Amino acid sequence: MEEFLRNNYSILITSIEVFAVFVGIISYKKYKYSNAKYFIYTLVYLFIIELLGAYTIYVEKYEFLNNIEIALKGTLFEKNRWWFTIFWKIGGVLVFAIYYQRVLTNKIYLKLLKGSTILFLLFSIYIISTNWKDFFVKSFLSLDIAGALIIIQCAFYYFLEILTNERVLKFYKDLNFYISIAILIFWLIISPLAFYEVYYSTDDWNYIILKWQIYLFANLFLYGVFAIGLIVSNPENEKI
Repeated sequence: MEEFLRNNYSILITSIEVFAVFVGIISYKKYKYSNAKYFIYTLVYLFIIELLGAYTIYVEKYEFLNNIEIALKGTLFEKNRWWFTIFWKIGGVLVFAIYYQRVLTNKIYLKLLKGSTILFLLFSIYIISTNWKDFFVKSFLSLDIAGALIIIQCAFYYFLEILTNERVLKFYKDLNFYISIAILIFWLIISPLAFYEVYYSTDDWNYIILKWQIYLFANLFLYGVFAIGLIVSNPENEKI
């Protein structure tokens, strides 16, 4: 299992994401007159971020990229932490927060979520600007926690809202129910890993393999539930 993960981890993660994006693309016609189309855009965005963020793997794996690898060595862009901090830990959270601002109808929840989103963005800018050198070499626990709180807030407001109206009777046909379940559990699974990043070492393969297994399961759950939701949901529940 360990050797299999070492050789195929990135391929497995990419395959899971490609499957969800494929389902989203073939479902686009079904959802093109609903808010759900913005979720499909989000899926494509997340896939592109993961694809481009793997540039560190590409330059090591493919010989024709050796010149690029040499050019990157010793620079701030040698590692890809900066990329995922900006476009996943911050950008990904903002994308979901904005999506939920289109989904929620309760004005109080909307104001609270908008306020939290603005504070999260300002907080992120502050953390990066005051820790510029660390930004390229490490993750920020404070951003992981803040991002998780925004995601939890999105899902929590959605569940509160759906429980107070007739939509709860057909929750299994509501795409946003599947999205909320998926992102809530995903962030609850991966967020605790941020506390152990301080112990990360490329020599500790036991921890690396464990981390890969957790991320693999979490991504399988996340994108699997997304795909199921897109397939079984009724677009009438997602009208703009």
